[in-house]
Amino acid sequence: MTENEGLRREIGTWGLVANSVNIIIGAGIFILPALVAERLGSGSLVAYLICGLLMLLIMLCFADVGTKITVTGGAYSYIETAFGKFAGFLTTNIFIFGAAVMANAAVANGLADTISYFFPLFKQLWIRILFFAVIFGFLAYFNVRGIRSAMTIVKINTIAKLVPLLMIAILGWFFFRSSDIVITAGNSIGDIGEISLILLFAFVGAETALNVSGEIKDPEKTIPKGIIISVAVVVVLYMTIQLVVQTILGDSIAGHKDAPLAETAGIMFGTTGILIVLIGAAFSMFGNISGMVLNMPRVLYAAARDRIIPSKSIASIHPLFKTPHIAIIIYSLLGFAFASIGEFRQLAMLSSASYLIIYLGVALSVIKLRYSDNSLRGRKRVIRIFVLPVITSAGIIWVLSNLPRNELAGMAVFTGIISIAWFMVRLVRRSKI
Repeated sequence: MTENEGLRREIGTWGLVANSVNIIIGAGIFILPALVAERLGSGSLVAYLICGLLMLLIMLCFADVGTKITVTGGAYSYIETAFGKFAGFLTTNIFIFGAAVMANAAVANGLADTISYFFPLFKQLWIRILFFAVIFGFLAYFNVRGIRSAMTIVKINTIAKLVPLLMIAILGWFFFRSSDIVITAGNSIGDIGEISLILLFAFVGAETALNVSGEIKDPEKTIPKGIIISVAVVVVLYMTIQLVVQTILGDSIAGHKDAPLAETAGIMFGTTGILIVLIGAAFSMFGNISGMVLNMPRVLYAAARDRIIPSKSIASIHPLFKTPHIAIIIYSLLGFAFASIGEFRQLAMLSSASYLIIYLGVALSVIKLRYSDNSLRGRKRVIRIFVLPVITSAGIIWVLSNLPRNELAGMAVFTGIISIAWFMVRLVRRSKI
């Protein structure tokens, strides 16, 4: 399905790559190396390879369906086109209330953990809650007032977060011996699966770049090429950083869960290195939160406006500032609440699980759309319909199977509640006809 939405198709391959890499590389990589190393030790790279391979398969599914459905909307448009409005409703709610809110809360905790490297006071619960209230309150206030300069954060954020990462990835090779690099594969499948679920938090986001599908030039060629290059760049960078951090810190890495990259930079360059990484991490994390608070309430507003979410008040526009103020306030309150009651590891896991559910829907969409393509015949039809999306779906289900039972039950209850809400709204609407 390709529609002319009145948008100019001006985004080429490298524009898509830049957009994707900027979205993928966020807060997770500043904290995750220590969590991964603590559980998997020198076998950490196995988890990176698994996550990289799975994300590549997922993005190939996005690329496949993205060349057929080139309207703006990304995963929502793909799933809604393939399976209808109910599936689109589930996708919207899981994305907003599961993936996005949980991700914001996780990043807020990561920011507090990073600041605690220099200010241990931020380890205290009441200080963290106050900190979260200030962050989300500040962002909600200025977004309600229609802050015009919010988009400039993206440019500053990109430079600020890439400088320390590239500094460690490139210069770190001069600070350890090759004999220190020992890669083992003695970890259990369960350990690798659980850590992969957490590690995926650092990989998700490339699909967001496809929300501008209606503005990508020659999408049938640009989307597959851009996505493959993006994932490859991120995997290489992440694995390099993990090698450097894990080798330089050695056995002490478990004691630096709050800011492993900052500790590595401190060994490499002293206090200056620590400051560069902490400032870069802070910019990256705050930029991530501010970007989500800027963009996601608009999705919440649009969902209410289009009656996907049964609440007219959420679709209200501020009479003076002309912003979706109710949606902004609700989203910010949810971010604050989950940040206050959760911690980075748990929230990152829940966010990753929510993203994976959406990814599974996209993989199944590929099967549905390919099956409906009558131009495919015989063996070619079977291979094209099933190989990529079925392998991808199996990988996603395997990673999701490592979600702890209480979190899995929570996801099931949440899906059940929004499903009941959907059918109740439908019944009410039909009774009014």
